[in-house]
Amino acid sequence: MGTTKVAIIGCGTIAKSAHIPAYLNNPNAEIKYFCDYNKENAERFVKEYGCGLAVQNYHDILDDQEIEAVSICTPNNAHAIVSIDFLRAGKNVLCEKPAARTYAEALEMQRVQHETGKVLNIGVVNRFNKGVNIIKSLIESGELGELYHVYASFRAHRSIPGLGGAFTTKAVAGGGVMIDWGVHFLDVVMYCSGDPTPKTVTAQTYSKLGRKMKDYTYINMWAGPPKHEGTYDVEDFVTAVIRTEGPSITMNGAWAQNIGEEEMYIDFLGDKAGIRLQYGSDFKMYSAKNGVLLETSPKFNAGDHFQNEIDAFLECIHTGEKLPSHIDTVIVTAKMIQAIYDSSEQQKEIIFD
Repeated sequence: MGTTKVAIIGCGTIAKSAHIPAYLNNPNAEIKYFCDYNKENAERFVKEYGCGLAVQNYHDILDDQEIEAVSICTPNNAHAIVSIDFLRAGKNVLCEKPAARTYAEALEMQRVQHETGKVLNIGVVNRFNKGVNIIKSLIESGELGELYHVYASFRAHRSIPGLGGAFTTKAVAGGGVMIDWGVHFLDVVMYCSGDPTPKTVTAQTYSKLGRKMKDYTYINMWAGPPKHEGTYDVEDFVTAVIRTEGPSITMNGAWAQNIGEEEMYIDFLGDKAGIRLQYGSDFKMYSAKNGVLLETSPKFNAGDHFQNEIDAFLECIHTGEKLPSHIDTVIVTAKMIQAIYDSSEQQKEIIFD
């Protein structure tokens, strides 16, 4: 396949924990640039990983003909514009989730992908998760019978990230717990269910526990410490009901709630069997046969889904394969998230054309 030269745009946590190690582990990839608006972050990565050049402005590398692949690991407000600029510069793009802050931005990304013909994949990494793909196969093969309902719960006690910063500023992130955690859960539901066409969405979001920032009590804070002089204008709780041409979907999500339990699971309910997936972990299948109730706990080598995602991205650049994470496939998730926010804001059910 030859060596593919890569640029990393955004030198934060997701780049460090997922994208960079995966590229370094792929013998066909070479990281040429680390780019961050805070050049010190990029310079630190160059020193830490012993490769690449540090740049501050991604515009400086748009015309580098050696670059074939770009990982966009910036805050959400830069996803659309940076992806579009690299696509128009002839580069293939893997953009972290969510595709964008709004459905309109995601549609523009899709339009430019069609215009340029370059790869635009979104970081819905669970589509490369071994357990998730096993569940998808079980559903497709009829092991669950008719899949009539799916329930997702992504709830934590006090887990608002970076209070007062980018995560809690709508202009930057596009939303709160729904666009941060919910995008992954909703995408798993859609993927395993065969990406059914949505029909209606009814939802309500709440901004309650983080709104009075100085009164917010927590044990630890990812992306912290809090910036009490900053902004908190996103939701910390969401509830939604979605009708599709396949199963109905309900979900409850919370960055923060006054219940000291964490629930991170998805229930797939069929008339022959059901599955509970513990997010990021194993799953159990429940069924009945010969007059007895059965509980099955499959064992498998899960592997590294981020590595799977990066490997597949690099390969599809050369093979032309359209991956399950292609913008054409996952654009519906952006549409549904927009409908969830619109339903809450407008206090009515959203009906899709």
